[in-house]
Amino acid sequence: MMWFRQRIFSSVIKRHKKFENLKVSLIILIIYICTYVEANNESKYGLFTNDRTCGANGSIIQWTGGQFEFPCPSTKSLFKSSGKYIPKNIIATRAQIIGDTAYLALPRYRQGVPATLVKTNLQPGTCHVIFSTYPCWNMQEEGNCKAMQSVVDIVVDQNEVIWLLDTGIVNTLEMPVRKCSPKVWAISSKSSKVLKVIDLDGLSTNTSRLQYLAVDYAPTGGCFLYVSDAANRAIIVFNIQLDRGFRVVLPRTVTFGTRSRDVLYLTLIRHNCGSAELYITYLSTNRMFSIKAEYLRNGVTDGRVLDVGKKSSRMVIIGTNNGNAIFFRNEGSAEVYRWDTNTTFQEDNFKPVYRSTTCQLATHAMSDYRHNTIRILQSNFPDFMQNRLGCGATQQLTVLQGCW
Repeated sequence: MMWFRQRIFSSVIKRHKKFENLKVSLIILIIYICTYVEANNESKYGLFTNDRTCGANGSIIQWTGGQFEFPCPSTKSLFKSSGKYIPKNIIATRAQIIGDTAYLALPRYRQGVPATLVKTNLQPGTCHVIFSTYPCWNMQEEGNCKAMQSVVDIVVDQNEVIWLLDTGIVNTLEMPVRKCSPKVWAISSKSSKVLKVIDLDGLSTNTSRLQYLAVDYAPTGGCFLYVSDAANRAIIVFNIQLDRGFRVVLPRTVTFGTRSRDVLYLTLIRHNCGSAELYITYLSTNRMFSIKAEYLRNGVTDGRVLDVGKKSSRMVIIGTNNGNAIFFRNEGSAEVYRWDTNTTFQEDNFKPVYRSTTCQLATHAMSDYRHNTIRILQSNFPDFMQNRLGCGATQQLTVLQGCW
């Protein structure tokens, strides 16, 4: 009987050891698989942000419409009752980031946008997006030509000066009203003081559609502004140092295939050698063009506009990496591509880097230097334009999925 018990016990021990060996083997296999996946955590969008080499803050900031920090509850009630604050009529289309602060352009497409330039906090742990007017409430008064009217583009330069393109036209989706002349504003992000205001009235016309702004510094230190005027097939060039500007009328070939109310994109590329180049294209045309910044600065533009190549589709230019890369998406598509301008302008060199999981469309790509990444501002912009929203546009500031 004792012999039988010892045999049973010995058999149990052997099975237990086999089970333990199997558990160890499974654990080793799981560790191997996880290590392999981590080392090869790639998609067609590149290395995901959980790869430590990215160093990106993966947080997503999301909001609907626009919630403001008013001076007091009675001010908020007054704005609401007078129709000056309608949250569903608010949408951010352009943005820039300095440190942990995002500066957002809120064009006055419809009535009820109390401020056209705001800032909000991007620090980790931020749960609610609250807009603070920037630089102050007095600078947001509609109809006051010493204040901003409708900011449609925003650029931060190498000195952290915030440059704004203000069309002076409000209610553009309902009944457009020109409140003031178009301007470019320069505001110090350090002191929040207005450094300069450039009135573009003499460089534009009553039919002008000013859409995009670029800020360029020459090797000599001079600062130049470039503004696209889609209606007049022109680029406004302004020399800050000399306090004067001029218009560059683009060749007719640039407009072949355009629609009646088209979009003229311009984006400034800085090459590694120190030179700069301005890329320009209308949304509806099938060609991309460029001109060297030195020609624009010197006013020597005849015959200088180059045909870069044929576009594979209608490209929506959404930004750069402040270097030699252009980010874009195709019209109606949520997928964002990156084109290195050092390579030829062809589809093989357009690398997919991001796709919205919510089918929102990107309107701007901007650098986030503190977190060493590119952020995307996206929203259901088409629904907003067609007034098909209930509570307002859903907007997000998110990061690219990869290290690009």
